[in-house]
Amino acid sequence: LLKEKKEAVSVEHVHYDARGNARKVEIMCYPLVDETGKVAKVIEYAIDITERRAAEQEREKLQKQLLQAQKMEAIGQLSGGVAHDFNNLLTAILGYSELAMTQLEKDHPGRKHMQLVYDTGQKAAGLTRQLLAFSRKQVMEVRPLSLDTLVADMVKMLGRLLGEDVELQLRLDAADAVVAGDPAQLEQVVMNLAVNARDAMPDGGVLLFETGVVEAGDGAPGGHPEMPKGRYLRLAVSDTGSGMTAETREKLFEPFFTTKEVGKGTGLGLATVYGIVKQHKGFIYVYSEPGVGTTFKLYFPLADAPGRQRPSTAGAGAVPKGTETIYVLDDEEQIVAFIAECLTGLGYRVITFGSSAEALRHIKAHPGEAALLLTDVIMPGMNGRELADKVREAQPDLKVLFMSGYTDNVIARHGVLDEGVHFLQKPVTPSALAVKIRVVLDG
Repeated sequence: LLKEKKEAVSVEHVHYDARGNARKVEIMCYPLVDETGKVAKVIEYAIDITERRAAEQEREKLQKQLLQAQKMEAIGQLSGGVAHDFNNLLTAILGYSELAMTQLEKDHPGRKHMQLVYDTGQKAAGLTRQLLAFSRKQVMEVRPLSLDTLVADMVKMLGRLLGEDVELQLRLDAADAVVAGDPAQLEQVVMNLAVNARDAMPDGGVLLFETGVVEAGDGAPGGHPEMPKGRYLRLAVSDTGSGMTAETREKLFEPFFTTKEVGKGTGLGLATVYGIVKQHKGFIYVYSEPGVGTTFKLYFPLADAPGRQRPSTAGAGAVPKGTETIYVLDDEEQIVAFIAECLTGLGYRVITFGSSAEALRHIKAHPGEAALLLTDVIMPGMNGRELADKVREAQPDLKVLFMSGYTDNVIARHGVLDEGVHFLQKPVTPSALAVKIRVVLDG
């Protein structure tokens, strides 16, 4: 090449040092041409570029991770952006269908149709929750808990889910470790990972859940560059299924991405897992090879709280009623009408408003008239929290219940999720509204 082009040439080679370690070397060759135009001599020198190439590869890796994170964030913003309007629509669908069923006799032919509308609306609400989980914008009920206990309590349910041809194994070694989490959401993580593993083992196999406490982050064993150094509870979920290619792994957590046949999956299961883990300030990594199987490793920061709790399930009873006067404020007319109808049917006196300014003028002119203000959070002009602060200046004893179809990242910026503040997530159903109203009024 030097003889033909008579130009400088750069070549990379792998050399081995005295200890047998591979080193990448860049060799630069500069030809010297004589009077006849032929290459007479060559000046050559070598540069050890091992560290430079390693740094470049690390930069490429981090750049790829950044682009992936930005893509996931963009999809998450899109998912969260539709939540408000969609939840408002579902409030009307679920609310009025539930009201209609209470007004129809059990043998009325229309009751079956309304039940179908209600059940379909609940499924739509479930899809919304999955999208919000992916976008890390669900409202969480965080408490200290043990993942060992959570997984162990789900064994019977998992056994029925997996079937007889999948062997479930547990190696739970973090009994004293506590994380701060939402039990319902973390149960959803376990369930979705189990379903994913089962689908990867159509002919049966082994599903293994392992827990342990590890030091990770900032170069610690088992750590990753994006993980802060510290102690984590690691949950590893491994199957002996078909595994996946690198191309599949790259898209694994994207909403609606699925390798299943049409009609056999929504593509939201692992997207939901990803969002819940991230919302818990955790990290998730997947290791898989075709024909070998798959392992998901989830890392959750350890919590300092020594105790752990499980949510209690209240028994179903009669819908509570009342006689108090309640202010209702929402910029959506259909929501105001629906809530007013619900509360009036429960015995309350209802005064409705379509804007914060209108509500503020009325409340200031009629101090002591109502016991509760039920208000949407995000509205044109003055938001619900600002209205509540101004109203309490005139009526300190007025209780406030906020509601919103927006995600908690949005409403948190308005101070609504502070401790002691009452909040109701849309879509709202009559029964849930009735119970929450009494909880707030009864203190």
